[in-house]
Amino acid sequence: MSVRNNTNVQPLTFLLMGIPGLKAAQFWISIPFCLLYAVALSGNSMILFVVLSEHSLHQPMYYFLSMLSATDLSLSLCTLSTTLGVFWFEAQEININACIAQMFFLHGFTFMESGVLLAMAFDRFVAICDPLRYTTILTNARIAKIGMSMLIRNVAVMLPVVLFVKRLSFCGSMVLSHSYCYHVDLIQLSCTDNRINSILGLFALFSTAGFDCPCILLSYILIIRSVLRIASSEKQHKAFNTCISHISAVAIFYIPLISLSLVHRYGHSASPFVHTIMANIFLLIPPVLNPIIYSVKTKQIQKAITKVLMQKQLQI
Repeated sequence: MSVRNNTNVQPLTFLLMGIPGLKAAQFWISIPFCLLYAVALSGNSMILFVVLSEHSLHQPMYYFLSMLSATDLSLSLCTLSTTLGVFWFEAQEININACIAQMFFLHGFTFMESGVLLAMAFDRFVAICDPLRYTTILTNARIAKIGMSMLIRNVAVMLPVVLFVKRLSFCGSMVLSHSYCYHVDLIQLSCTDNRINSILGLFALFSTAGFDCPCILLSYILIIRSVLRIASSEKQHKAFNTCISHISAVAIFYIPLISLSLVHRYGHSASPFVHTIMANIFLLIPPVLNPIIYSVKTKQIQKAITKVLMQKQLQI
């Protein structure tokens, strides 16, 4: 017997999962998870604060970096309560409406991060390939339009996904694979035909990350071609050095994202433990590492953070 999620009775309830086979040790495992969330929240908040407060950082590159930090911060916050709730309090139940809302924000901020990384690639392309027009191309108004267009794109691709999930009927197992709601994981529990949902999910993925990733690759092909034309090896090294942080951010975002998507769709023989590890790597690694990478590799960010910390020490 199937149960629809749009009835007037009590909403459907799903069960979130921690780490399979390690339930007894879940509380202790939650400690490193909590530390990672703390690093992600504090690191991205610090980047946001210094970019907004330091006038010297009011430049296109750092505006995009603040967008990346805001996205990472939001991505961490939208799953923090359910993940730590499962690990600490065994609060596994989540109703269909809360699950769909979390799924919307989780995927929306994921696609937003992909768009921000593309915008940052464009920033590096203009800075290296057309430096004389950098300030005239990347004006504040244009940066605001880029941010707004990414937001509109994400809402446009996610709304059909959400609406078609609401039409599904569920029966049998209500146990999800992760400590948060993931689209592919959710629709696989449906007892009705979910092919349209799967197609919409793939369309959302390919129209965002699937479009952004090749564009980022193309931008770096053009950057490399432009840099290799520079006669001075010292200037070549300096130009490449300005891209290292962004290349690292791209790698730690796309590799887990593609791996998790492939494991969910084609890795049916993989153990639940593998699914869980991949899901948590995808969720936590970019928000944790991005602030660290940019703090270590960007001298202006280092100076701004040092200035803020010194001011706080003087106030104490």
